[in-house]
Amino acid sequence: MRAVVLGLALFGIPVRAQDTSMAGMHMAMPMGDGHGHRMPPMPAGMLMMPGLDSVSPQVTAFLPSGSATPAVPGTVVEVKDGDTLTLDARLVTRTINGATYTTYAYNGQIPGPLIRVKQNTTFVVRFTNHINLPSSIHWHGVRLDNQFDGIDAVGPGASFIYKVHVPDAGLFWYHPHIREDIEQGLGLFGNLRVDSPDPAYYNPVNAEATLILDDLLVDKTGLIPYGKEGANFAIMGRFGNVLLVNGQPRYHLDVHRGDVVRFFLTNASNARSYNIDFAGAKLKLVATDESRYEREMPVTSVVIAPAQRFIVEGRYDSAGTFPIANRVQAVSNFAAEYSVEADTLGTVTVSPERTTADHAKEFTALRSVTDVSKDIDRFRSQFDRPPDHTLILTVNIQGLPRSLVQFMAIDTMYFNPVEWNDGMPDMNWLSTSKEVHWIMRDSATGKENMDIDWPHMRAGQMITIRIHNDERSMHPMAHPIHFHGQRFLVIDRDGVRNTNLAWQDTELVPVGTTEDLLLDASNPGVWMAHCHIAEHLDAGMMMRFTVDP
Repeated sequence: MRAVVLGLALFGIPVRAQDTSMAGMHMAMPMGDGHGHRMPPMPAGMLMMPGLDSVSPQVTAFLPSGSATPAVPGTVVEVKDGDTLTLDARLVTRTINGATYTTYAYNGQIPGPLIRVKQNTTFVVRFTNHINLPSSIHWHGVRLDNQFDGIDAVGPGASFIYKVHVPDAGLFWYHPHIREDIEQGLGLFGNLRVDSPDPAYYNPVNAEATLILDDLLVDKTGLIPYGKEGANFAIMGRFGNVLLVNGQPRYHLDVHRGDVVRFFLTNASNARSYNIDFAGAKLKLVATDESRYEREMPVTSVVIAPAQRFIVEGRYDSAGTFPIANRVQAVSNFAAEYSVEADTLGTVTVSPERTTADHAKEFTALRSVTDVSKDIDRFRSQFDRPPDHTLILTVNIQGLPRSLVQFMAIDTMYFNPVEWNDGMPDMNWLSTSKEVHWIMRDSATGKENMDIDWPHMRAGQMITIRIHNDERSMHPMAHPIHFHGQRFLVIDRDGVRNTNLAWQDTELVPVGTTEDLLLDASNPGVWMAHCHIAEHLDAGMMMRFTVDP
């Protein structure tokens, strides 16, 4: 065994292997909707922390229940300026790999309807909440009017009207901003695609595919329960063991030899970052959250954190069936052992027939996007300013079982810059937002999370925000940081200038990394910034900032 296991021996903690056949299904504290807590299954070969089989999370177990209708696949809804769209949150049943689960959906669809609109469109959404939890719709990444941002709760049985104006072309998404760990995690999400009026905004392609990535945590009994009073899995976040694309396993796409496909990718998972590999395709990165990149880039895979979006184009030159896979380096925190994992999310079948429209020339050319560069040129003079604010990302953990706390003290001896898997599911499951407090700390004042009180920004002001992810914290983790209502540029990473920029609203900050963001504070209101790991948000990792007119 490596350093962590040796260190545990110094504490007198015995080490044992765990039966991995859906192991750890200890039933305790039967509460909440008739469901009890169950320890999540341990992945094959992963060691289990001794002594945890007699304890449970200190929150009531929760799973949705009630009358539900079968979910249907998501549809595409074309919305014009001035149109009204009806969305509701409701209970549905979903059958995945032969097992049926009760979850949530917008309009009974998984994912929710793909809303397609033209840039600068304004439309109305009439939302009704039919689930037994408060809910809302947050229009993630959209620089809309502050009162429609979706942070205010809509109670069970109540309705709210959102007025959504979309000033930017790009790929956005919508989800609740109330108990995201439960509601988004169980299916309340959908894409909003805003199309530019410019017909040459993107390259010509033969096909387009929208892929929303998601995962569910289940065992042989069903869904692993959530925490009613607060999130469980509060350290790492809830990593599912069933990986889904558009709500189902094994996505499939048929194309012709030589076809170019544009993939619109969104990560709707609670905590999981993906490294998506499109085998058999030459690949280039075109755009991210809120804009195209200044220059298109060839890539071999796409790393996408919770809440991020990327647009990539792939050209399939050879016939055959090729996987779309999540290829990562997994870790067992307890054993300090790494392993390569590859999960097939879907397949692309390329027929021998040649494409009827060959876009090889346009695909091979890596475009420089002058419109994006000209927009950013207005702000380059501010890239070398000292930061206006510095945020430290860290954690405070109190009140967990003694053996777990002793292990956490050793766990900081090593870390992954990005967590690709839950390396300690039994320990993570026990942690709730009662014991775990994830922190954004203002380095100038020492204030944390909602106590941070930055001076008001004024609309049109550019603010430089330095974010450092503290590798010395009790449990270092990468954090996808999201700013509501604004856009930003990532101008530096660890002191190295970013030479290919795009407008973003969410950025993954790896452990030990320092990043400088230039925030375009152009949209008045009181806004949130937070980690988009749903359990970290529930455990306090959020702050407010104000932009005055």
